[in-house]
Amino acid sequence: MGLSAVLSKKVRTTPPVRLVVISFLILILVGALILTLPVCSRSGQGTRLMDALFTAVSAVCVTGLTRFDTWSHWNGLGQAVILLLIQLGGLSIITVTTGFSLLLRQKLGLRELSLARENLQGDDLNVSHLLRMILAVTFAVEGLGAMILMLRFVPQYGWYGLWISVFHAISAYCNAGFDIMGFQTPSGSLISYANDPLVLIPLDMLIIMGGLGFIVISDIYYAKVRQCFKREKARPLNFHSTVVLITEAVLLIAGTAMILGLEYDNTLRNLDWPAKLNAAFFQSNSLRTTGLTAMDTVHQKDLTKLISAMLSFIGVAPCSTGGGIKITTLVVLGAAVWSVLRGRDETVLRHRRIGHATVYRSMAFFFGGLLTVFMAAGVLMMRDAYNKIGSVDALHEAVAAFSTSGMSIGLTPMLDDPSLIALILAMFIGRVGLVSLGLSISARHVDKLGCVMPEARIIVG
Repeated sequence: MGLSAVLSKKVRTTPPVRLVVISFLILILVGALILTLPVCSRSGQGTRLMDALFTAVSAVCVTGLTRFDTWSHWNGLGQAVILLLIQLGGLSIITVTTGFSLLLRQKLGLRELSLARENLQGDDLNVSHLLRMILAVTFAVEGLGAMILMLRFVPQYGWYGLWISVFHAISAYCNAGFDIMGFQTPSGSLISYANDPLVLIPLDMLIIMGGLGFIVISDIYYAKVRQCFKREKARPLNFHSTVVLITEAVLLIAGTAMILGLEYDNTLRNLDWPAKLNAAFFQSNSLRTTGLTAMDTVHQKDLTKLISAMLSFIGVAPCSTGGGIKITTLVVLGAAVWSVLRGRDETVLRHRRIGHATVYRSMAFFFGGLLTVFMAAGVLMMRDAYNKIGSVDALHEAVAAFSTSGMSIGLTPMLDDPSLIALILAMFIGRVGLVSLGLSISARHVDKLGCVMPEARIIVG
């Protein structure tokens, strides 16, 4: 049996969830090796493997945490490699390859469908149709966003403005948080554009589109947009989309109000009222998923940092390019607590019963996320012997890694290798999911059929 036959058999017999994790690992390793090459750095010298690995993980996991300013350290080739890793990581390598196969009208087998379902976290989806929609919407939205950004950047920077526009459009939509504005102020992100709605508003829309999730976007199109073209009566959105949109709006408004109130006379003091509101909204939107910033995060109040960490931990919607425990997880857990307080045995949300399996998965996501964040923050505080990292700052950086929001407060460049490894693991777990990672290791998807466990009685509360 030849090597190709052995590999083919191995792929066929490997659980789909394990292949998803392996695909991310391979992409990260290849990207890290390329980034170590001297041709990728602006200085013409090779990049240390740990720094290149951290950058590759941050790009593939669409996080945005960086060891050094992207423009200052990486030349055009290095930036292009990072952007490719962001695009493939945002959509996931499996979604991209499967989607292009569909666009070329190649038949998709049952195994490929199973793999795509695992990657998209869905069991009852028309996966073939959803994959086509993912690629079409992604490239259309990124292209439109880039063209709008060109209205600002091309007049300012000429032909280089084209690259700036494309880079930030993809980075924003994939919720990656990398920027190449370091030629203005190294690691300054978009602070110099805090008073420019032509930059922040298009980026806001890209971030929101990337964070809503492909299922919600598809539902909006077929329930509302397509019906208008057909001159038919629009149908209601499905239950999932309704919950996501309501929760997203509440978190955006609440985050904006809290940031505006806390930082009004602090990091926002030099802006006029419309610019303050614009920057606060952008920050509320970005900190839950992207990491691009229009305000100084280093000198924010501790309460602002704590609230930012909480919002980052929540994240955005499932099946999106963003991370966090996901807003639906928060809603399900909130509904479960409220149902218990009302004496219900079942979890009820908007007059619908939520299955026990969904509640259990939400609890696993939530507590697994907390454990990951606390362990990463603990490593940062234990390893730091010189910079005296505070608990709030360490927690904020750990949440930025796990939630893949990348909203850093400037600690990453100061960390040693063990701390970097802790953040790398947090980013990887946050991107592939703790449950998926556990299943990929154990390869056990269901309990043995016919095995009935005896009921245990335990007092809680």
